[in-house]
Amino acid sequence: MDILIVESQGELGILWQRHLERHGMTVVRTDTRETAIGWLQNYAVDIIILDLFLSDGAALAVSDFANYKHPKAKVIFVTNTSFFSDGSIFAHCANACAFMPSAVPPEDLAALVEHCHMAEV
Repeated sequence: MDILIVESQGELGILWQRHLERHGMTVVRTDTRETAIGWLQNYAVDIIILDLFLSDGAALAVSDFANYKHPKAKVIFVTNTSFFSDGSIFAHCANACAFMPSAVPPEDLAALVEHCHMAEV
């Protein structure tokens, strides 16, 4: 399973990456919209873990580009705010499969990634 993590907080992204790799997943981590879209131009992924509020903004642009370029890729949105906590993210992003707080335990995130992936198989 190929995973792209787009997270501006480096330590958090590294924590998630290491945990997912221990579960046998192939993980690439980026920290900006620009690098994420650049990576998606050349490589396919199964799941994208995307911080809703990237330091350079425009997380929804990453989701939109992924939906265009890799329509089967699913996005797990994470955030440390209550914005979109009403579930409206699913109305805005066709490829959204989950919405979690950034403080999600890594083992729960790994289980969610596996669940989202299995839902597509």
